Amino acid sequence: MTNDASTQNVALAGHLLDHYAGRIARSRRPYILGLSGLQGSGKSTLARMMKAEAESRGWATDVLTLDDFYYPRSEREALAREVHPLLRTRGVPGTHEIELLLSVLAALPQASEKLPVTWPRFDKGRDTRIPPSRWPKVARPPKLVILEGWALGLRPQLQAALETPVNTLEREEDPDSRWRRWVNKQLRAYQPLWRKLDALIVLQAPNWDVVRRWRGEQEEVLLARHAPLAMDAEAMVRFLAHFERLSRHALATLPALADSVVEYDDDRHVTGLAHA
Repeated sequence: MTNDASTQNVALAGHLLDHYAGRIARSRRPYILGLSGLQGSGKSTLARMMKAEAESRGWATDVLTLDDFYYPRSEREALAREVHPLLRTRGVPGTHEIELLLSVLAALPQASEKLPVTWPRFDKGRDTRIPPSRWPKVARPPKLVILEGWALGLRPQLQAALETPVNTLEREEDPDSRWRRWVNKQLRAYQPLWRKLDALIVLQAPNWDVVRRWRGEQEEVLLARHAPLAMDAEAMVRFLAHFERLSRHALATLPALADSVVEYDDDRHVTGLAHA
């Protein structure tokens, strides 16, 4: 991260926490703040900086990442056999263990040394969860929980919107729309989780083409490090095709559902910040 980007994120983290400070302070249970952004938008970095800033204010804070609740590879292989081959790839609704995430959120207010709360960590390099012995453990109730993820707050599409493929992947590998209809139906099961959020912050990218570029830049860094399962350009195009439909849907609909919207330009500079 450049110094300019770091400075911007520190300032943004402070501003967002200033805006929600009164609500966080008054809450009698952990305040759950959702941070929604498409791939490459910098939500994980911002969440870390918000945690550091919140703890400097004396608020015990935990960050949960929707990505950590992906089903292990073995369970996605089962979905691929039983439902549709495209479900082998992690990411779309239906590939997260939402019930586990809900149980973690329910347990955090009672966290103690006798009843510590743990949750998974997903290793994207190996495409499965790390061993439970290495999962995060919390032994005190947090004042603030930041939940970050790429589809937070998203509502299902209308059935009519599912009929026309948005890319080659859907046209050639989901010609009868079975996969996208199943994914859209699974998104309904995420709505109880969204209702747990006390507020939703959306990091709004300019458009889908910019999101693809941002995510590709991240993968180039992994390739340079020779990271396990890092994708070349062709593999990245196919991977992102799984997300295109709902990413375009998120760009079009999430700002109207958000409590705060942070707008970015093509180079991730903040160009606007609005609160509902």
